[in-house]
Amino acid sequence: MTTSLITLFDRDLDRLKSEVELIDDKNLWKACSGVTNCAGNLTLHLCGNLKHFIGSVLGQTGYIRERDKEFSDKNISKNDLYKNIEETKRVIKATLTKVSPEDLQSIYPMPRWDQEISVEFFLIHLHSHLNYHLGQINYIRRILTYS
Repeated sequence: MTTSLITLFDRDLDRLKSEVELIDDKNLWKACSGVTNCAGNLTLHLCGNLKHFIGSVLGQTGYIRERDKEFSDKNISKNDLYKNIEETKRVIKATLTKVSPEDLQSIYPMPRWDQEISVEFFLIHLHSHLNYHLGQINYIRRILTYS
């Protein structure tokens, strides 16, 4: 299961990088009408979210999340976003490589939604969250590119 999750996270973080590559620099930090977040901030949010919930909580990397900055920082270079995505991939691989099948069935160390959930359930949720925002980024890119 962890090998599959590593593969899926790696694939979809590569898709995130591809989306960022396709966005004009002028549009990366621009939101379209009726949308609160821009592609750049959603990219920061995805990396921060995964480095926190997988890296820090499960892998004990020491990463300190600054969630507010994920949405307030602007004009970060594409190169720095690429580095952030690659770092996120490394953190996920290093952490999930150490997760055993027994660990997957254990309770995630941080209660979510006022209930105990398994590590496996939360990892699947995190992958879904990545794809939810990846779809938003794709949609924002297409709107800003073709409008």
